[in-house]
Amino acid sequence: MGHLIRGELWLAGISCEQEQRLKQLEQRRITPITKLRPMEFLFRLSGKPCFARGELTGLSGKAKSGKTFVSSILMALCFCNQLLSVERIEQKKLHVLWYDTEQSEESTQDILKHRIIPLTGIPEDRFPMEQMDVFNVRGEPMNERLGLLELLVMRYQPDLVVLDGIRDLVADINDGVVAQDTIERLMRLASENHCAIVCVLHQNKSQEDKNLSGWIGTELKNKAFEVYECSKNSEHIFTWGQTDTRKYTIPTPLQFAVNDDGLPYQCSHEQLLEAQFRSQQKMVDKLQGSNKLPDMNPKYVHKEGRKHVFDVKQLFIDIMQPGLVYSEEQLKPQIFDLTGAIKPKLHDEILQKAVEENVIVCVTNPFGKKEYGLR
Repeated sequence: MGHLIRGELWLAGISCEQEQRLKQLEQRRITPITKLRPMEFLFRLSGKPCFARGELTGLSGKAKSGKTFVSSILMALCFCNQLLSVERIEQKKLHVLWYDTEQSEESTQDILKHRIIPLTGIPEDRFPMEQMDVFNVRGEPMNERLGLLELLVMRYQPDLVVLDGIRDLVADINDGVVAQDTIERLMRLASENHCAIVCVLHQNKSQEDKNLSGWIGTELKNKAFEVYECSKNSEHIFTWGQTDTRKYTIPTPLQFAVNDDGLPYQCSHEQLLEAQFRSQQKMVDKLQGSNKLPDMNPKYVHKEGRKHVFDVKQLFIDIMQPGLVYSEEQLKPQIFDLTGAIKPKLHDEILQKAVEENVIVCVTNPFGKKEYGLR
């Protein structure tokens, strides 16, 4: 009773505007029986729903790590049922808005003509461009780009928005106030227009630092429904994997290669290893006859005289997860990626050293194949 009286007295002292705001806020109240709109996802990766409507998704990676390839796959997937091992959930074709802030107009057009449309399998003269809105805004003032994006989303009502890249919406990626305001506006834009917004952003330049660039990267990671990472394993091999999610965990990354026409395609593990071997062999051939030793990652290797000494403990802690078993075919490409050691002989020596120093355990399975695990 006293609680009600105090509440009535307090209400008597507030303005009409405050009272109206309180009534509006009641619409935000959540109870166990509140009827909410069910979550909707655009795609399915490894059998798990992903890229939620009304939410932000982060797409990160180093420079030239395949972010534009993955963006192209997502946009093409809006016009076909399946691409690589990714499926479109909805039966109808989806409406796409590609908002390119960083590439030249020629590059944007080239990707549209020679990658996205060919990936859909639809002839260019029959492609439904009325469902594919592409804008290159590199020439627009930076302080107007976010407002222009909001206008375009409200005008065209897309299902998928690819913002490539979010960094070019702000003058300073380390301005915390601007970063927070930008992400809040993008979240509201996605929610009010019931679309999935994919925000493309570089990782920090250091090879070991995989954090998203700047304060805006931190805000995006904190607020996004899920975050994906792209990485380049060798000359034409890329990995696309989930790093963060609020709902459905997708533990297995998707690996794909790129053919001579510049189109991504999914291939078998054996084909990936073969392509990786060819890439390594090219590097070896380039160094053939040269006295210059290849640069290696100083995190895992240092020189003593003319000899390279590898920190196998740190290397395999970064490569392997406790409790999991790995084959040589799985480990050697990772050794190459992290260390920069291009000679296959070195990969064997590194594995042997890790076994001898009790960093990893090597056993032979019933099929006669060696398997490795962290101690």
